[in-house]
Amino acid sequence: MIRIGPAGFGGNPLENIDKISSLGVSAVEVEFTYGVYMNNDDAKKLKELNKKHKLKLSIHAPYYINLAAKEKQKIGASRKRILDSCERGHHMGAEYIVFHAGFYMARDKEEVYQMIKEQVIKLMDTIKEKGWKVKLAPETTGKASQFGDLDELIRLKKETGCHLCVDFAHLKARNLGEIDYDDVMSKIKPLGYIHSHFSGIEWTGKGEKKHLVTEDEDIRELLSYLLKYEIDVTIINESPENFDDSRKMIRMLEEMKIDSLE
Repeated sequence: MIRIGPAGFGGNPLENIDKISSLGVSAVEVEFTYGVYMNNDDAKKLKELNKKHKLKLSIHAPYYINLAAKEKQKIGASRKRILDSCERGHHMGAEYIVFHAGFYMARDKEEVYQMIKEQVIKLMDTIKEKGWKVKLAPETTGKASQFGDLDELIRLKKETGCHLCVDFAHLKARNLGEIDYDDVMSKIKPLGYIHSHFSGIEWTGKGEKKHLVTEDEDIRELLSYLLKYEIDVTIINESPENFDDSRKMIRMLEEMKIDSLE
């Protein structure tokens, strides 16, 4: 199954959930990217409002996270931002908590991997202790300086039991415009359900520069491979026009399904 929706509600989630649902989307990601602005009571209200819409909710935790920081206080602050997102997610019924896990900062990749793995395990222990029904989903990142290529996150999932978020645009930018979808799909297919992001993307020699409007050609390419490999996936569109692009993706998916039956 392929579910599609935007990153964000275009305003207050409690006020805009009816509007979002009317777009025909089946998912939406709550954006805490610049801070966890919602309290638990409002998160509970959002869950109640969503009972009639049945949107698949997820959360993007704040950008200011580095579980491999050299300073312990920065790791502690990062953990708090993730756990605050997890707490709100539990109360609103958002299962997947997306975040950028950390940076290499010119260190050995295995050293950074082990640091992040240790923190993810500790976070999962706290989640279990609190009884929160959420799953950590560290995201594939768009720059080579950031922790989070696809192989690292698949390994992290296997070794800790966390989930992952596959940002297909980030993978493309990280590899300077090249993406081998057969390779990507063959790696994620055995993992079962996949939470993902997509948009147009601009990159430089260092990787991701900014998100762009999603081109039709790029949408068709991604959807064709998801259909080919029968991936069970939610796609959150992060383009600057994510409402329009989400609807465009939904329309194109339906057209592709019809074409496949002819």
